[in-house]
Amino acid sequence: MELGINLLLCLLILVCGTVAVDKGNFKTCDQSSFCKRHRNVASDDSPYIASSNSVEIRPTSLHLQLLNTRNNIPLILDLFGLKENTLRLKINEVNPIRPRYEVPIGDVVVEEPKQDKIDVVQRDSSQIVLQFNESKIIIHFVPFRIDVLIKDEPSISINGRGLLMFEHMRLKKQQQSENKGEEQNENKEEKEEEGEQEEEEKKPDEQNDDEIEGMWEESFKSHHDSKPFGPSSVGIDFAFPGYEFVYGIPEHADTLALKSTKGTDPYRLFNLDVFEYEVGNPMALYGSVPVMLAHNEKRTLGLFWLNAAETWIDIGSNIADKNMFSKLVDFVKGDKDIPQIDTHWFSESGIIDVFMMLGPKPTDVFKQYAKLTGTTPLPPLFALGYHQSRWNYNDEQDVASINAGFDEHDIPLDVIWLDIEHTDGKRYFTWDHMRFPTPEEMINNLTAKGRKLVTIVDPHIKRDDGYHIYREGRDLGYFVKTKDGTDYEGWCWPGSSVWFDFVNPEIRKFWASKFSLTEYKGSTLDLFTWNDMNEPSVFNGPEITMYKDARHYGDWENRDVHNIFGLYVHQSTIEGQLLRSENQHRPFVLSRAFFAGSQRFGAVWTGDNTGEWSHLKISLPMVLSLNIVGLTFSGADVGGFFKNPDAELLSRWYQAAAFQPFFRAHAHLDTRRREPWLYTSEHTKAIRQAIRIRYMLLPYWYTLFFNAERDGGPIVKPLWVEFPEEKATFSIEDEHMLGSAILVHPVTDMGSVGVNVYLPGPDQLWYDMDTYKMYSGGNNLYQTVDLQKIPVYLRGGFIIPLHERIRRAAILSAHDPYTLLIILDKQGQAKGDLFHDDFYTFNYKKGQYIHREFIYANNKLTSRNLNDYQFPTDVWIERIQILGIQNHPKNIRLTAPGLAVAVESTYNANKKLLTIRKPGVKITADFEISLK
Repeated sequence: MELGINLLLCLLILVCGTVAVDKGNFKTCDQSSFCKRHRNVASDDSPYIASSNSVEIRPTSLHLQLLNTRNNIPLILDLFGLKENTLRLKINEVNPIRPRYEVPIGDVVVEEPKQDKIDVVQRDSSQIVLQFNESKIIIHFVPFRIDVLIKDEPSISINGRGLLMFEHMRLKKQQQSENKGEEQNENKEEKEEEGEQEEEEKKPDEQNDDEIEGMWEESFKSHHDSKPFGPSSVGIDFAFPGYEFVYGIPEHADTLALKSTKGTDPYRLFNLDVFEYEVGNPMALYGSVPVMLAHNEKRTLGLFWLNAAETWIDIGSNIADKNMFSKLVDFVKGDKDIPQIDTHWFSESGIIDVFMMLGPKPTDVFKQYAKLTGTTPLPPLFALGYHQSRWNYNDEQDVASINAGFDEHDIPLDVIWLDIEHTDGKRYFTWDHMRFPTPEEMINNLTAKGRKLVTIVDPHIKRDDGYHIYREGRDLGYFVKTKDGTDYEGWCWPGSSVWFDFVNPEIRKFWASKFSLTEYKGSTLDLFTWNDMNEPSVFNGPEITMYKDARHYGDWENRDVHNIFGLYVHQSTIEGQLLRSENQHRPFVLSRAFFAGSQRFGAVWTGDNTGEWSHLKISLPMVLSLNIVGLTFSGADVGGFFKNPDAELLSRWYQAAAFQPFFRAHAHLDTRRREPWLYTSEHTKAIRQAIRIRYMLLPYWYTLFFNAERDGGPIVKPLWVEFPEEKATFSIEDEHMLGSAILVHPVTDMGSVGVNVYLPGPDQLWYDMDTYKMYSGGNNLYQTVDLQKIPVYLRGGFIIPLHERIRRAAILSAHDPYTLLIILDKQGQAKGDLFHDDFYTFNYKKGQYIHREFIYANNKLTSRNLNDYQFPTDVWIERIQILGIQNHPKNIRLTAPGLAVAVESTYNANKKLLTIRKPGVKITADFEISLK
């Protein structure tokens, strides 16, 4: 026992006391045998051919057989046309000796995709050409290759470099020999036949498999991977001719526009607990979304690699092969080189299952991906407010002090968080009864002020026969197993721990049941959840995670399902919150690990970052990368989890994070306390102002999230999403759009007295949010800054709903009146919308909400209903501001059913700002305001 405790203490010191990430704990490509094998595949020497005789054409798909000519192993290829201008390519073995893992429909892809028509337009002995919407798909038989042409321009090439490698399931040669020995007779003919077989086995890519390092077993540091089923990796290359920029494949602490991996490791997707991670490194982090977007001035494309195993992606910049496309005169005419992005994707197991989303616009790709994997549900309003967390608030008195402190210093707050120390000895679903003796009363005291509480519930379970969660899981056989069938045991925060097998749907139901108010003693409907460590993190495991040969439900290895494990934890916890409220209240769960589809379950964050300027700066492209692949409800820990940021850095971090979807401050156990009022009055003022701006904009945020649930678009966007034809925006990552109406350029450098801002769109008008000074788009601006200044610009042509009465918590503004800020474009026009409901139930899905559209044109503001249902409310509009209006109108009249009155106004000629005071019209009313 003493030895175990000492081991745990050493591990905790290693994890918590480190000053930087120890990269030696995590594999490089050279330390991953399958990564090395795929990187060593020779280009332009593909052994794969497509059998022209095997082609089967169906109304919405094509089926054919591929053959590896070096080992005569056949593969099945299926190509599907899908609704929403999407193609799906699947490659699998014809008769694998063991099933290969495919992510079940409903877990990531929400339903079996609806198929769409494909037509054959040409077929001969060398190729077949298909028509799909505006695209032609050319399948070359020898060597196998697929080209996708959109409007006769090459857009995607598949296996163009011949990097397809599909390691078939097999028995180890020793096993093969033993099996043959049992069947063979001792006669000369069979010996000769065996000799021929041995010769055939000595083809180039099959020679001495048992002797190739890492094929059948592999070690990393002191950890051994038994690989009982042998090699089973898959990989293929995709090229994007005509493109210079690709984005996505989070999570990495790297640039928004993905960089060439020539001379470095590939980008790695493998969910890992990489605390205090390094900036500018393609190494894996906490989550994995295998989605890439390619963008140029004409089109946006998306590629979704549906595989839950460890995955690496190589990226290179190249010049397209004009000879290959010589028939396409418009594409190759002239001497100008055609840029091309080459990518190479490979995973350790599973199959090749790829969705190609053909756009053409960024918004189309977002919708296409959302159709496959779903969207982020509208969060409860409190979740969009400010969250205060640290490891740990000490006791109920500490929580009460924090709660009162925000009120005393006039700073809004919606949620206080409790980390692992609130539990009884790291036993989740429990409370430390010495420090938190009356949790329900503590929660109710927060609720009385409109606030909520979040507690951490991690997936590792303390091995303790006296702990009811462990005892029930053990007796039911619900834990992940070792390769030998015993419960998988490792070390985490409680010491010796086990893990529920969330791959099993029945176990997910069991976990969900533990969030009921009767099971989770001391909880209430105002307690919400944080799933940390769900990669899963295993302190004494390889790469601080689970052994790959651990066994899950269905006899799948962890190597098959590793990247989806955290999604299942997140899903199960969400289902628990839904169950406890009988599906009446919207849940809130934050998850550290994620995968494609995690957006359906709520918020994620960028993990254990560091209180350094470089980590503030990298948080922008990291959150943007998450947003463009569907994970819209995302953010980074304000101030950094590790270290002690100085007051300037912390102030600037609040200013940046106030314009990111998930807004939480969090800090390590060993850091100094960071509550906003612990700094100089100047810094506290800057922090307070940033948080208050967040609350002023909450009606806009809430409306954005409502629309994003419908269309799958990002909440915060790279500039190129809004200005897809403006190449100057393609590499910008230090500023972003919030919705379509607000541009933000956070200050991310120490001691800054000014920042260079690019205002896109030559036809656009932009207004400084503080001064209302107007600027023309398509230009660079040097913006001077002091500590209080956040460079934020309002885009002409939009209407933004605001709450100018700032309450201590978001829900307390539920019945407050709205202000409409109308920002005119060069044509003197603007448009916007407002969503309003009860802010916490699912009644909006029954039509119980208000959705108004506001249009300003020809000196008239019109409000119209976008929803056929009714939601009774007395909420009204107390102010309308029109920015960019050139003169003070002499006559302003409001017309609504049964009402026609003149309204009062003031005009600021310097700011060109008209303010209409107290129009007094309800937000439910159709009305017009005419200016003459």
